Amino acid sequence: MNKVQLSQDENLSFKISHQLLPQDNQRLDLYFSIPVEMGISPSTLEEESYFHSSIKSHCAYYSDQLHLPLVRSRFISQTKGEQRDYRLNLNLFSYQIRIALDADIKQTLKIKEPESFYQQALELAEQSASLLKKLRRYTPPDKKLSSYFENADNYLSWHVEQSFLKLLAKGPSSSGQTEAREQLLALCRSESSYRNKNQYNSQITLDDPNRITNKMRLLQRLIEYGVVFKKDTRSLDTNLKRLVRGSVTAVVMAFVMMLVLNARSSFAEVTLALVALLGVIYGLREIFKDDLTQLIWRKIQRGRPKWQHVFTNSVSQNRIANETLWLEYIKNRDLPAEVDKLFQKRRQQNKQAARLLHFRSDFKVVAKEFLPGYDEIKQEIFFNLTPFVRFLKKGAGRLYSLDGIKVTNQSVERRYQINMVLMQGDKSDLHLQRYKITLNRSAIINIEALGGTETPPKAETVEKQQTTQVLAPEEKAEKSA
Repeated sequence: MNKVQLSQDENLSFKISHQLLPQDNQRLDLYFSIPVEMGISPSTLEEESYFHSSIKSHCAYYSDQLHLPLVRSRFISQTKGEQRDYRLNLNLFSYQIRIALDADIKQTLKIKEPESFYQQALELAEQSASLLKKLRRYTPPDKKLSSYFENADNYLSWHVEQSFLKLLAKGPSSSGQTEAREQLLALCRSESSYRNKNQYNSQITLDDPNRITNKMRLLQRLIEYGVVFKKDTRSLDTNLKRLVRGSVTAVVMAFVMMLVLNARSSFAEVTLALVALLGVIYGLREIFKDDLTQLIWRKIQRGRPKWQHVFTNSVSQNRIANETLWLEYIKNRDLPAEVDKLFQKRRQQNKQAARLLHFRSDFKVVAKEFLPGYDEIKQEIFFNLTPFVRFLKKGAGRLYSLDGIKVTNQSVERRYQINMVLMQGDKSDLHLQRYKITLNRSAIINIEALGGTETPPKAETVEKQQTTQVLAPEEKAEKSA
C-alpha cells in the first residue's frame, strides 16, 4: 500500500496525493477537529457548499522518473502512429516535463547554501535544455500536427524561462556565483529569443502581463488533453431526496385534508371563522413540512455517500477510475476508537471544544492497463481552508515587555490550530497520522505531522508474500527452461 503524502499547496490550501496501480483501490478518511471559536457549524458552512467550492480532485498519468520523463523520443516522431497518437504522446511528453521541472525547482529552492544551490540549478538547467532539444528534434510538416507542436513548444519554452527566473529571484544571493548566475540568465534569454524568432506571441500579448499569462494557462490546459483525466461529478442522493420530499408532502397533505374536511363539516356555511381556521391549518402545513423533511433527510443521509467522481480518458472516453465521497459533521461518539485515541494524545491545554468534520474518499481504478510507459496514475485531493477563516478575528494584539526602565511593545497575530487525523486503508492494513494545522486569516503557517499508528498486515498475508518471494526464482527458472 502506497502511503499518502500531505503537503501545503497554496496560502490557505493543502493537498493529499497518492499513486495507484491498475485495478487498485484506496480508502482515505480525514477527521477535522475545528475549534468552536472559529465559528464553523452546519448553519454557517454546509457540507455541500464546502464540497463544491473548496474540495477538488485531480487525476492523471504518473511516472516517478522525474528527471528524465519516461516517454521515448519515438513517441513524438511524426513518422510513427496516427495524428491522434502524435498529439497524445506529445502531450504526455510535455506534461511530464512540466511536472518534473516544477518538482525539481521546488526542491532546489529549499537549498540555502549558495554553492550547492547554484550547482543544483546548473544541473537542472542542463537537463531542461536537453529535454527541450529532444522535443524540437521532430518538427512535423503537417499543418494540423504543427499547431499541436507549436502550442507545446511555446508553453514549455515560456515555463522554463519563468521557472529559472523564479529560481534566481528567490534563491540565495552570492557574489561568488556570478558565472553560474550568468549561465542561468543565458538560458532564459535564449528561450525568449527562440519564441520571438518563431513569432509564437504577438507584441501586443507580450506587452500585457495579463494577456501573456492567460494565454499560457490556456496552452497548459491544451497539453493536459489526454493526460489529465476528465472528471464528471454525480450526486448520489438526488432521487432519494426527491422521494423523501414527496413522501413527507403526501403525509402532511393527507393530515391537512383531514383537518380541512372536519372543519368544513363543523360549519354550515362559509364564515370568517372558517376562513381563519383554514388559513391557520395551511400555515402550519408549510411550517411542519419543511422542518419534518429536513429532520427525516438528515437521519436518512447520515453515513451515506453523497457524490461520485467518474474519471475518463478524454481521448478514448474509456473509464479509468471511480471515486465515491462522503462529507458530514459528526459527533464524538461517531469517532473510530483509533482516531479518538490519537485526538486524546493532545496536551490538556489544547483540548478545547471543537466541531468534528469527516471526509471520506473511496477510490477504485477500473482500468486494467494504462498507456505505454505509465504503470501508475496519481490522484490529488485539494482542500481549501478559506471558508474556515471567514469568521476569524483580524485582531493582532500587542505584546509588552520591559527593557531596563523602558517599556517596549510589538504586534502579534492571532493564530488558530486545526487538528486532523488521516486514516488510510482498512482494518487489516491501517495507517493513521495526526496533523496539526496552524493558520491565520491569510495563510497556513505550518503543517506539523505528529504521532501516528500503523496496523501491520495479517500473518496470513505476510506468509503469502514470503512464499511468493521464495518461489519466484524457481518459477522464473522453469519458464526459462
